[in-house]
Formats: sequence, C-alpha cells, structure tokens
Amino acid sequence: MNIGDGTRAVRAGLPEPVKNEPTLPGPVFAAHFHLPGEPTGPYTYGRDENPTWTHLERAIGELEAPDEPGGAETVVFASGMAAISAVLLSHARAGEAVVLPDDGYQALPLLREQLEAYGIEVRTAPTAGDAQLPLLDGARLLWLETPSNPGLDVCDVRRLADAAHAAGALVAVDNTLATPLGQRPLELGADFSVASGTKGLTGHGDLLLGYVTCRDAELAVRVRRWRKIVGAIPGPMEAWLAHRSLATLQLRAARQSANALAIAEALAARPEVTGLRHPGLPGDPAHRTASAQMRSYGCVVSFTLPDRAHAERFLGALRLVDDATSFGGVRSTAERRGRWGGDAVAEGFIRFSAGAEDTPDLVADVLHALDEASSR
Repeated sequence: MNIGDGTRAVRAGLPEPVKNEPTLPGPVFAAHFHLPGEPTGPYTYGRDENPTWTHLERAIGELEAPDEPGGAETVVFASGMAAISAVLLSHARAGEAVVLPDDGYQALPLLREQLEAYGIEVRTAPTAGDAQLPLLDGARLLWLETPSNPGLDVCDVRRLADAAHAAGALVAVDNTLATPLGQRPLELGADFSVASGTKGLTGHGDLLLGYVTCRDAELAVRVRRWRKIVGAIPGPMEAWLAHRSLATLQLRAARQSANALAIAEALAARPEVTGLRHPGLPGDPAHRTASAQMRSYGCVVSFTLPDRAHAERFLGALRLVDDATSFGGVRSTAERRGRWGGDAVAEGFIRFSAGAEDTPDLVADVLHALDEASSR
C-alpha cells in the first residue's frame, strides 16, 4: 500500500493485532528470559535483544527506508553519541582513514581524539561546498552531517556517496536535524543513517536515544556486535516512549518546520541580526542543495546578534522559548552556543529550535525579545 508519511509514522513498527492485546505492547523489563535447552530464538539476555527494542527498530527502519520490504535494519542505542561511535569504531581499524566534517556536532572532536589514539587517521573538511570530496582517497569511511549543527551548512549526499563508493569507502550521514521525514540518506546512497533520537525524532525532551539504520544487513551485524561489547543499550522504558512518540512525528515536524521558516523570515528584516541561516530561505547558501535532497528544511535557525551581552538580553526576554541546549522539541528552545566552547561561532551566535507553538505567538515573542534586547 502506498501511504503517506503521517500514516507511516502512526503505524510504524506495530505488531500484528492480537485480540485483547494493546496496539503497542508495553515495555519489557527483563534481564533474562526463559531459555530451556539450547539457546535458540531472538531473546536470551537483556543486553543482546529486547522485544521493546525490536518494535522500535522496525519502526525506525520503516521510516528511514519505506521502499525496502520491512524497512532497513536498525540498531538502537542509549544515546546519539553511542550510535555515532558504534559506526566509526566498528568499521575503522588502526592504519585506516576516516573523513569527518570539521563543523559538525560538538562532541565529534572528542571522538576524533579517540580514533587517533587507536591509530586511525582522521581527515576533516567543512560541510559546505562538498569540501570533504578531495579527502576520500584511501579512506575507509566518510562521515557527513547535513544540515550541519549548528551552522546549518548542507552538502550533496548523493554526489559525495557516489565518489566515496568509487574510492572504496563507506558513507554515514548524521540525520539528526532532518529526521527520516525530512531526509532519507539511504535513498541518497548512504550506507548508514545515524541520529540522536533524543531530538526531533522523539521530540519531547524526556529521553536519550540513538540509532543506526543500515542499508546492508552485514553492516548491521558489526554495529550490533559493537553494542553488545560496550553495552550501550537503551532502557526499555526509553525505547517504548520513543516508539510512542513516533506517532506524532509528522505533525510535529510539519509545524516546527513552518515555525522555523516564519522565524527566519522575521529575523531577516532585523538590522541587528547577521549571519542568518535556515535552508528554507530562498537566499540561503544551502537552499539549492537542500531543496534537491530534503523533504523539509527542519526546525533550526541560526543567527548572530552584535555581542554576548546583546544575545543574553535577547534570551532573557523570551517568554515562550526555553534557554536549553537541545533542539527538535515541541517546546521552542534557544541558546547562545558560544557558552560551551568548541564551536567556531561568534559570542552572539544563537541556535534557535522552533517548537510546535502557534506561529503568530512564537514570532511575536521573538520580535518582542529582540526589541527588548536592543532597547537597553
């Protein structure tokens, strides 16, 4: 049956209906399972498999690769960084090379240090302009983050994936910001679609989760083995909450994307705002590439205010927006990203994540906060 994204999100990963049983079974809290005789069957020990994970993994696979029968194979993790680390550390060995973005998620430099400590060569280049392209010769794996966080640059996934495969490299895409409804990396040629489910996928700011969806079952075997070795497993309650949250993904993502574009358009008219970025703006440097490969442009807007004090006055004047360090939630958040260090951004740089509030209310709050910040 050819169904839409909303229908798919609502139905993804549900088991066959059984009379008098719930539509989505509750979380299974089990460290061990009845196992007489030889250890056959899917569930033996809680670090290896769990029925609650199984439903969630099937659901995410159906969203990431809806044209694959049963979806592509997904492995869920305790956090996004656990998922990222699993791909890189299970597929690269000492003496090999990997290519990373130098403008990606803030924790990537920490992972780079660990890779280099294991004798793996790490090459880096910016996301914009497909700048990682010249670094592929002899590489084992290419890591893309598009749109990048927090700068919102975009690269051409299909072009880079084709070049990487021609060079003998695997390709992984961090799809956290876009979510599977905004972008499907496997359809664009990637071998892995990786994300922090903490953010837009689940959208309520109440759990930590990560996942890896693999084009090839053999690739998934290595990722799953890595999860077993390091024990980076999600709790059953987190997995159940995540699956429950998928039902509203299309509704949340549509409102958040619309709100982000409305905020970006409002900010474009403000003289104190510089460096405004959102892939949905026709004048944005990433717009053309994003429009060719993304189904929606995401919930994040970035911009710079004149200085640190101005940015902090703006954040303090917001009433409908939380000062918090995540993104993708139903409640809008914003932060002065430079407070953490590590990102190459100005002191007044703001990362703004649009939530699911009514658009006029959110725009009015942002404009009021800008007025307050500029009046002092």
